[in-house]
Amino acid sequence: MADATPSFPTLLQRFFAEHLRQQRAVSPHAVAAYRDAFRLLLLFAQARIGKSPTELTLADLDATLILAFLDHLERERKSSARSRNARLSAIRSFLKYAAHEDLTALATIERCLAIPQKRHDKVVLGFLTRPEMEAIIAAPDRGTWAGRRDQALFSLLYNTGARVSEVIDLKVGDVLLDVSPVAHLHGKGRKRRSVPLWRATAATLRHWLRHLQDAGPQAYLFPSNAGRRLSRSSVAQRLALTVESAARHHPKLSDRAISPHTIRHTTAMHLLQSGVDITVIALWLGHEDPSTTHIYLEADLAMKEEALSRLQPIAAAPTRYRPPDQLMAFLQAL
Repeated sequence: MADATPSFPTLLQRFFAEHLRQQRAVSPHAVAAYRDAFRLLLLFAQARIGKSPTELTLADLDATLILAFLDHLERERKSSARSRNARLSAIRSFLKYAAHEDLTALATIERCLAIPQKRHDKVVLGFLTRPEMEAIIAAPDRGTWAGRRDQALFSLLYNTGARVSEVIDLKVGDVLLDVSPVAHLHGKGRKRRSVPLWRATAATLRHWLRHLQDAGPQAYLFPSNAGRRLSRSSVAQRLALTVESAARHHPKLSDRAISPHTIRHTTAMHLLQSGVDITVIALWLGHEDPSTTHIYLEADLAMKEEALSRLQPIAAAPTRYRPPDQLMAFLQAL
């Protein structure tokens, strides 16, 4: 006798416990993102149709409900289009899994999968000049334990272009400082990559390691004062304090919104401006798809075009396109 069709709660639990964790072996960060998406969706469904999460069926999660949920995210929770699309991706992933487990819900699932991602404006990349980045690295107070840690941390962030999650997870044994210094990073999707360290970065790290008392290979490279793993928010707070200090010598820094991810963008742009091939930069940053790295190439070209526009011949009078008739004028005005 064929097995009974699994209920929605059973499918969702299998999706997380078996599909994501065991079959796909996704990272804990990805699991948490999927979890948050479904917590929001189930709470919305309960308020909208009056069913508790355990009473829901796949048929309840129709396109009308999903679209209303996405609209709720943007209008009431003030989520960005990027966040809305991320929630939709999590739902899509579950529905694709459920389609193989519950054939009776295929029609509902197909309509939900047809919901498109929302287009959004590309974020303008923010990055620092070399003097600004050097000022930030030099700003921490090296007379304190926390200051020495922060200088080593920001030096490594700039050298590797690493994500914050990658750096705070680093262990002492992940960094080799002998003949050919290198940092072994654990990136998204459990992917690992090795990034060479500049001599200045290696020297800073050697100096920092001397201040880690009896730190074994499995100890965190950049621990908190209590010896535990630093949080992302702690890194952001320490960077804000450092930028405030560096702004005394570079006042323009005080007018900028600078995050740890800004340092990642800075690394990519400085590598590009130094003539490093875009495919090498993709490997350096740990981009799975090299097309992701093209945003830096586009940003660099935009800067060059802006600079070129300032070099127009003095005698050249600026001209403006004039459409030849009303229909062309209408199209031009769109």
